[in-house]
Amino acid sequence: MAIKKQFLKSKPVCKVTFTVPTDNANNVAVVGSFNEWNAASTPLKKLKNGSFKGTVNLEANNSYEFRYLVDGEFVNEAQADAFAWNDFAGAENSVIKL
Repeated sequence: MAIKKQFLKSKPVCKVTFTVPTDNANNVAVVGSFNEWNAASTPLKKLKNGSFKGTVNLEANNSYEFRYLVDGEFVNEAQADAFAWNDFAGAENSVIKL
């Protein structure tokens, strides 16, 4: 898994590209505090190599909790900037700091 951050010079926005390599997944989405944990709002596109990829514009100078939803199972980003415990989910969430 990978996260790529591209800060825009013209406005306080960061283009964040999420990439999730997978061999046999059918659906992957990124859910988090930036999209109200809505699985339908940020689906990732399946590439020819089998991985999933998508880009989200997020406001800079903030941090966001998120997880991947891979065929209905929550998965954390191994390369996240940090991890935060979430009592509601009973698990850790990945954190991205911009």
